[in-house]
Amino acid sequence: MALADFPRYPLTFGPSPVQQLPRLTQHLGGAQVWAKRDDVSSGLAFGGNKTRKLEYLVPDALASGADTLVSIGGYQSNHTRQVAAVAAKLGLKARLVQENWVDWPDPLTDRVGNIQLSRMMGAKVTLDSAGFDIGIRSSWQEAIDEVVADGGTPYAIPAGASEHRLGGLGYANWAYEVEQQERQLGVFFDTIVVCTVTGSTHAGMIAGFAGQERPRRVIGIDASATLEKTRDQVARIARHTAQLIELGRELRDDEIQVLEGWAGDLYGIPVESTLEAIRLGAELEAMITDPVYEGKSLAGLIELVQTKDIPATSTVLYAHLGGQVALNAYSGLFRS
Repeated sequence: MALADFPRYPLTFGPSPVQQLPRLTQHLGGAQVWAKRDDVSSGLAFGGNKTRKLEYLVPDALASGADTLVSIGGYQSNHTRQVAAVAAKLGLKARLVQENWVDWPDPLTDRVGNIQLSRMMGAKVTLDSAGFDIGIRSSWQEAIDEVVADGGTPYAIPAGASEHRLGGLGYANWAYEVEQQERQLGVFFDTIVVCTVTGSTHAGMIAGFAGQERPRRVIGIDASATLEKTRDQVARIARHTAQLIELGRELRDDEIQVLEGWAGDLYGIPVESTLEAIRLGAELEAMITDPVYEGKSLAGLIELVQTKDIPATSTVLYAHLGGQVALNAYSGLFRS
């Protein structure tokens, strides 16, 4: 099936806006920097990249007769918040497992930000002490089994929707959306920079762009601090998505780039480059990024442009995937 043949349930306002970042561009002194703002593309509880993915999962969930969406993430998971939002929009129940993925010394991390919004939207939230891992979690399977035992019909959505067979479709469509916007704007983005952790956002982009005529570099900035696992998962999901949308060829290894250097030692823990990037984006463009994902991918973009790894002649598109709600759980940052 071509991508257009897959059913899609609209949850966004339409194509996410693309904007120039002239002050950041001038400050970095190299490539022209733009951003595609998936953080402002939906009316559902602040949206974000997972909302775009869920547009392709919802028709499958409804067709299955499910009454409960079951998913998993950390205490401050943007993904589970978006699953809760979609469940509320559709009149379904949401069953969420929130694991302790980030060892961050904020006493309110399980009560503010994303998890507070999920509770507000009526999701049943269970806290679990398990630490971070991008793989399939036993606590998630237990929650699925509990829904069945209670007489419900669950629809299982893994962390980030990444290990779902349809998880890459949303960002394959994003790649097509970029191509259309380029025609409208008279610009070509030869380089894409995106944060990657569970992998399907980056993987979907790779598969989507691979079917286009003009080659471009799609750079994933690792924020998982489990680099090899993430690289393997991105490659697997990208190749699966390419087959699903009938790309017609195998993806090359050089099309799958996951770069290290900005994640720090642990998922969810900001390092100096994260905080510098967050501050720079805010001070120069009033573009707010978070300490877990976008602060790290923006740090990667900044260094790659400054060192000319991304050439000065390039026009680079930064994928802003959302995540700002998690800032509430990092209240100790930026106190001066």
